[in-house]
Amino acid sequence: MELKNQISELSEKYKDDMVAFLRDMVSIPSTSCNEKKVIERIKYEMDKVGFDEVIIDKMGNIIGRIGSGKTVIAMDAHIDTVDVGDSSLWEVDPFEGELRDGIIYGRGASDQEGGMASMVYAGKIIKELGLTDDYTLYITGTVMEEDCDGLCWQYIIEQDNIKPNYVVITEPTNLNIYRGHRGRMELIVTTKGLSCHGSAPERGVNAIYKMVPIIQGIEKLNENLKEDPFLGKGTVTVTQIFFKSPSQCAVPDECTIQLDRRLTAGETLESAVAEIKAIKGAEDAIVEVLTYAQPSYTGLVYPTDKYYPTWVIDEKHVLIESAVETYKEMFNEEPKVDKWTFSTNGVSIMGRFGIPTIGFGPANEVYAHSPKDQVPVQHLVEACKFYAAFPKTLLNNLK
Repeated sequence: MELKNQISELSEKYKDDMVAFLRDMVSIPSTSCNEKKVIERIKYEMDKVGFDEVIIDKMGNIIGRIGSGKTVIAMDAHIDTVDVGDSSLWEVDPFEGELRDGIIYGRGASDQEGGMASMVYAGKIIKELGLTDDYTLYITGTVMEEDCDGLCWQYIIEQDNIKPNYVVITEPTNLNIYRGHRGRMELIVTTKGLSCHGSAPERGVNAIYKMVPIIQGIEKLNENLKEDPFLGKGTVTVTQIFFKSPSQCAVPDECTIQLDRRLTAGETLESAVAEIKAIKGAEDAIVEVLTYAQPSYTGLVYPTDKYYPTWVIDEKHVLIESAVETYKEMFNEEPKVDKWTFSTNGVSIMGRFGIPTIGFGPANEVYAHSPKDQVPVQHLVEACKFYAAFPKTLLNNLK
């Protein structure tokens, strides 16, 4: 009880610091591949509060370390954001970090720089209370997640050689505990035709016409995809269509559609590709998984397939049980254990590498990517309490 009170008091004490830090981050535009300035701002804060080590890796991720114990725990916030979109839809300046009636508004407030603000001050509290004698804590501010979720953690694990035993993702969960989400992948399907003059289309083969039954088949496939009791249904939809033609007066000789495929439990890259190839009319089509190969703000290119595996952790896992115990201890009530609708860095951390992962973050995901992007100030405080208390609870349960 004494430790709980100490953590709670310090979290309240540092509320104004968290608010100021988050408002600063929101004020710095930081779309994917343009995060340098916000990373520098985070480094300043980590150094100020006394992290044991702060590094920026070659991709541009910032990694702060506290402690040097045997069990390695990481807490992650991606700090890139989507763009503003139509500025006329915003009621506030998206880069002001406006504080009004206990809520901070602006691009990235919910998704997900609020998590970073709470994590850094949880780290400060952990240091002050001397809680790291038996674990190492990494606080990561990761880049390019909005463009390619999980790529940052592929790099951290494969190139930085940091492979935690357990991870907490601080994407918005409305202060609930999340234990997974559907995966996703991006595919293109291409049909080839034969161009000819548009005045005599019978002389050619129209690639767009060849695509029509495939599109109809994809619509039908979506209706019949499997459903998982927890994660929900897999989905597939056509999101873009392109064509190539010698001119506006010629039959097109190539047509390409792009697909957004959401993967529920048991669905894989191979199974999803096979389903598309089995559609009537797709026998001669080319089905490809897209590749991401954009340079980070440091100039580093680390190519990967745009396949983001489904992941879910069992509700009886010690990580979930420890999160529930921490929540009940800190907030005196039962938590809601749920899942994200969208995708997170968990696609790599647990989806690719099998590292046990949970989610707990400030803000409600309904505000992510929207012109109402926001986080309640009290959420920052409550999340800070959870992050500061959780590692010790986990370590005690592992003994």
